[in-house]
Amino acid sequence: MAKTAADRIVELAGKAGILRPRDLDERGMPRFHLSDLVREGRLLRVGRGLYIRADAQTTEHLTLAEACKRVPHGVLCLLSALQYHGLTTQLPREVWLAIGVKARRPKVDVPAIRVCRFSGEALTAGVEDHRIEGVPVRVYNVPKTVADCFKYRNKIGLDVALEALRDARRSRKCSADDIWKYAKICRVANVMRPYLEALG
Repeated sequence: MAKTAADRIVELAGKAGILRPRDLDERGMPRFHLSDLVREGRLLRVGRGLYIRADAQTTEHLTLAEACKRVPHGVLCLLSALQYHGLTTQLPREVWLAIGVKARRPKVDVPAIRVCRFSGEALTAGVEDHRIEGVPVRVYNVPKTVADCFKYRNKIGLDVALEALRDARRSRKCSADDIWKYAKICRVANVMRPYLEALG
């Protein structure tokens, strides 16, 4: 039996993880099927212009995937990177994304996004490519995230930065040398030195 356009859209949603109407435009598929598929219970609308398969196995990281689908040039940073790496007990109300200083500010209402502007090596170093809910995402690695937390300690709190450092070292997710490398890139080596020395 031949696949209908609706079947192909559901299949595409499964492959993409999160589907946007423009994904259909790129393949010459009509958008009107989306509302029909939601009504039929084959797709779920998880945000304005964002759809997933109704049978998709989602995790607590769904909002991270939604944000990265809306802002593909952004990099998960600070509290959201800590959340992704399992280095915090907090679930931030906003998704923290790093973008370049000259990049256009994203116009996104849902999910709530906190934009941080990084430049030079502080923007490009330590970026890892992952997939969340089938969506390609970019996230800073553990040592870069820890260094960023110290750089932005006035925004997120020194207690959060210290907890991230302790948890990263205790869980052996990175070495002191790795953290030191990114501390230099983020220009917080002097700030971090006493804390790194105290942890040995």
